[in-house]
Amino acid sequence: MTPLNSLRRFSVMTMNVHKGLSPLQRQSTIYQLRQKMRAQHPDLLFLQELQQEHRGRIRRFGQWPTSELTHFLSEDFWHHWHYGKNVEYPDGHHGNAILSRLPLHKGRNYDISAYRFERRGLLHSVTYLEGSSKPIHCFCVHLALFEGGRERQLAEIIRHINSLAVNGPAIVAGDFNDWRNRISAPMKEAGFDEVFEVLTGSPAKTFPSIKPMLAMDRIYVRGLKIHSVDILHEWLKLSDHLGITAELELL
Repeated sequence: MTPLNSLRRFSVMTMNVHKGLSPLQRQSTIYQLRQKMRAQHPDLLFLQELQQEHRGRIRRFGQWPTSELTHFLSEDFWHHWHYGKNVEYPDGHHGNAILSRLPLHKGRNYDISAYRFERRGLLHSVTYLEGSSKPIHCFCVHLALFEGGRERQLAEIIRHINSLAVNGPAIVAGDFNDWRNRISAPMKEAGFDEVFEVLTGSPAKTFPSIKPMLAMDRIYVRGLKIHSVDILHEWLKLSDHLGITAELELL
């Protein structure tokens, strides 16, 4: 018989994939990213700057996938995915995505853009662990470059979470662009803990990937126990951000 706590444990990963390009945008890295992400076996994968479609990439690199990237990345591995388009242009579009090995009920992609020149979204889905009827609300985010915009976005995010998830288990993961760590206090007031802060004392430094100095990428959780965390340092040439992972348990 499988122990109950093993059914309640699951892994989460978040990464800004930089549209599937190397840090200086000279090479396509999407095939290596696919391989590396699968090797980590995360149950839930939160992606930002996912280049869902870009016809110019096919012309430039040749080996660029011809299918939408959510299909390419998830095929025969993650059985469920949810994509939220944030930016559209003549050759295609990009946004946030959640890939899941667990059942995934798609919610909405909320427009939380703080500026007209910088389109941002809050992607919401709900998942359930095997044998549990308790929903886990999942939010994938990519916040503004400027602090004033991030403050407005965070207030809007917390309003959405409170209306959707009430006080239940929830994960908010993504690229917060918050190198001064101003977001942790209001997130804590909303009942969330950042996984690296809990286990190491401070958020993980993930940007720039070649020599990470800024803590940009976070995983905030509520109603979940944090067992372990990791920074994917060996991925430094696959994006301008490093990915981070956490093993969690439903309480």
